[in-house]
Amino acid sequence: MDPAASPTTVERKPSIGKILALGSMTALGPFTIDMYLPALPDIADDLGTSSSTVQLTITGTLIGLALGQLLVGPLSDTLGRKKPLLAGIGVHIVASLLAVFAPTIAVLGILRVFQGMGAAAAAVVTMAIVRDLYSGNTVAVVMSRLMLVLGVAPILAPSIGGALLVALDWRGIFVVLALIGVGTAMIGAFGIPETLPREKRRASGVRSVLQMYGSLLRDRTFMVLTLVSSVGMASLFAYVSGASFVYQDQYGLNQQEFALLFSAGAIALIGASQVNVRLLDRWTPQQITRSALVTAVASGVLVIVVAALDLGGLIGFVIALWVMLGAVGFVLPNAPALALSRHGEAAGTAAAMLGAFQFGVGAAIAPAVGLLGNTSTALAVTMTACVSVGLIALVATSRTAQV
Repeated sequence: MDPAASPTTVERKPSIGKILALGSMTALGPFTIDMYLPALPDIADDLGTSSSTVQLTITGTLIGLALGQLLVGPLSDTLGRKKPLLAGIGVHIVASLLAVFAPTIAVLGILRVFQGMGAAAAAVVTMAIVRDLYSGNTVAVVMSRLMLVLGVAPILAPSIGGALLVALDWRGIFVVLALIGVGTAMIGAFGIPETLPREKRRASGVRSVLQMYGSLLRDRTFMVLTLVSSVGMASLFAYVSGASFVYQDQYGLNQQEFALLFSAGAIALIGASQVNVRLLDRWTPQQITRSALVTAVASGVLVIVVAALDLGGLIGFVIALWVMLGAVGFVLPNAPALALSRHGEAAGTAAAMLGAFQFGVGAAIAPAVGLLGNTSTALAVTMTACVSVGLIALVATSRTAQV
């Protein structure tokens, strides 16, 4: 079977309502990751731990997102999209409520893993639904539109978290996350149709799942595109992990100022993703991905220089960093779309592999900023290293594989 041909694809123009519903479900993960960022220093003080240790709770969330997708993806190919989706969101709600009472950083870290596993259901099922319904460049267009909706989550989440901290302590943030989970479950139950009919579902069983994962691992082009997607996402997770300490500790911003500045950085990602829709009328997703990686690496070097030499202070650092975030914003919709287009016959499993690598690599990279000192230079070096790996992988394989 031609991997680009999907037996579940229905050609249709994406509607605004469908984009908003899918984007709302996918936003559960970013809200889970970002809403408590302004509270990280408070959590460290309250639970008597270090800043680098509390950053590991972000890593725990990313690990949960990776593992959860590996479990939910194959289940969604076997049981349909909606049942695994709603079950996963239920796990997220319960973990959020238990986190309110976490007595130690270790308990909080474990609960963050389960939060991530629950949010993973929304992430992987959304990507599978996109592949069920669309094909070709339309997948990249829909991914770009989802980036618009997803961009609202990083803008709102830290700001909401900062506002909550005015009246509540950090534990109140997890109550709000549980409520967001309830809202997401309602959208999944009533706003999204089942897109995988019974006759097109895959056989159940461990052997079938392992065979599909083995097929994906042997597809060199799929794995390269998955790596590119993963390191692009990892650069953002490095930013998420280190930004609160860089902005608040190094540059002296308060929680609300950090939330506003962090949120403003999402504008670069949103703008790039929407410009990407126009660029797809003229260039292929492959061409855009290559150019974006080159730009990301070049701008990353600039961020390192600005940070190391303290050129322009906070303003100089932020401007240079936003240029890099914009370049990454072109990688994120195109590389996953290219990867998913190769395995429409098992969209859930392919989306799971892609998402697991994205969040798994992100989990490995997120602590790096803290280990390097939580400085602007450490943040810049980590982000640039991520996109450099993606560019090297793409260049190294372009001669022998169609990437």
